Amino acid sequence: MTNFVSRRGLVLGTSLAVAARAIPALAATDLSGVTLRVGDQVGQQQSKLRAAGLLDDLPYKIDWSVYPAAVNLHEALKADAIDIGAANDSPTVTAIANGSKVQLVAAWDNGGLGTSLLVPRNSSVQQVADLRGKTISPTTRGSVAHYLVVGALQQAGLRLDEVKLAFMNPIDAGAAFQSGAIDGWATWGLYVARARGQLGARILSDGVGINSGLFVFSATPSALADPLKRLAMADFFNRVERGYIWSREQKAKDTEWLKAFTKQDDAIAEALYVEDSSYRRIAIDDAFAARLRKTFDTWTSIGLLQGDIDFRSRIIRDLPIG
Repeated sequence: MTNFVSRRGLVLGTSLAVAARAIPALAATDLSGVTLRVGDQVGQQQSKLRAAGLLDDLPYKIDWSVYPAAVNLHEALKADAIDIGAANDSPTVTAIANGSKVQLVAAWDNGGLGTSLLVPRNSSVQQVADLRGKTISPTTRGSVAHYLVVGALQQAGLRLDEVKLAFMNPIDAGAAFQSGAIDGWATWGLYVARARGQLGARILSDGVGINSGLFVFSATPSALADPLKRLAMADFFNRVERGYIWSREQKAKDTEWLKAFTKQDDAIAEALYVEDSSYRRIAIDDAFAARLRKTFDTWTSIGLLQGDIDFRSRIIRDLPIG
């Protein structure tokens, strides 16, 4: 949280005009022959940038691929099917530990928002401790939702073996939650919005104080070896940042986009707006690497991952920022 707070005041003063400054090398380079292959969870990144008008003047092409969850996106990165893609640090660290060669090139922090532990509207469960003996889906293994479940149970004084964990993809977990086959569901973003809006699901934990809130872009070694793609990445990340600034400066437009994208009502869109407008870009530095290490240590402490990783060697510090 220190990095988030210390940088927040600085970034809050950033205007769209400042964020839109051209990257000098980009302005002097023809990128018309470049195609950047971007992985996108549930299509949210593309939809957001399009709503903000930030895909209208691209100097390169984007080939979008949509995935239902971070695990699928990271499988595509590992297979070199896409050049870049973003996920929380939990599945990113998991992917690296499981052999992915990606490097981490850009990151944002929203203070831990965006992931929730849910129970059905009429559930007798009123607090996390009430989940003892019950079945919870943390969605996919090693995900940000899994990380939330581990942390929430620890805070409530429960051991992992005092609940039953049912790992599923988001679609299957949502169906199980709706049918009553599971007692709790930890998930993120669009899936939280749908569960709350359509099913009236209640939030037991919103992840603040447990999850890092990191939104991390990973890139493949082959994409990073191409100097033109590196410039395209730098421009793309600049547009992502401008998208978050647009959210803060254009609340009404961002809320309307959230309503349309999630197909939920004003109340759900307003709740999602808090998360969407809270992201601030952070430096890719040793402090960032230390936060990744903390997540890795949590996974090793429960036996999910093994070994040792020096995350300082997995970050790219010199990508130009507009």
